[in-house]
Amino acid sequence: MLITRRLEFDAGHRIPDHKSQCRHLHGHRYAMEITLAGDIIQREGDPANGMVMDFSAVKALAARHLVDAWDHAFLVWSGDRPVVEFLRSLPDHKTVLLDCVPTAENLAQEAFAILAMVYRDIYANRLQLVRLRLYETPNCWAEAVAPDGADDRDLRFHAVRRQPKAGSDV
Repeated sequence: MLITRRLEFDAGHRIPDHKSQCRHLHGHRYAMEITLAGDIIQREGDPANGMVMDFSAVKALAARHLVDAWDHAFLVWSGDRPVVEFLRSLPDHKTVLLDCVPTAENLAQEAFAILAMVYRDIYANRLQLVRLRLYETPNCWAEAVAPDGADDRDLRFHAVRRQPKAGSDV
């Protein structure tokens, strides 16, 4: 059975090598869809009886391990020296340093890597993160997907970037 929980957060970033608007400091209202696979829990008296996982628990774990850190933060690649130095000059600025350029694809991979272990079989119902879709805009997203048969030793994934159709708004 698959379940999906959607969460939203606001964050700033820039893509330093981009040749268009994205090279400038800007922000997004990100939406993240977390899709989990697992067996439906069948334990009478258990608060999760009849569920794969309580949606409020999906949200709480994502908030604790990822969303609270990224919400209203500036997500910056550690190699973007001018921006890193600027952000360090701001007292108490909420900055998240990343080992990668903060594209939708890289952020989806980072989020997947962080959350995959958080949700791993916590109810003894074969629970696992199978897809994380990160919307940068309503029309553009990247999706990190666990390969078939992934386990704790093999949590590689691939990212898919959805491009808007020609002539549509980004």
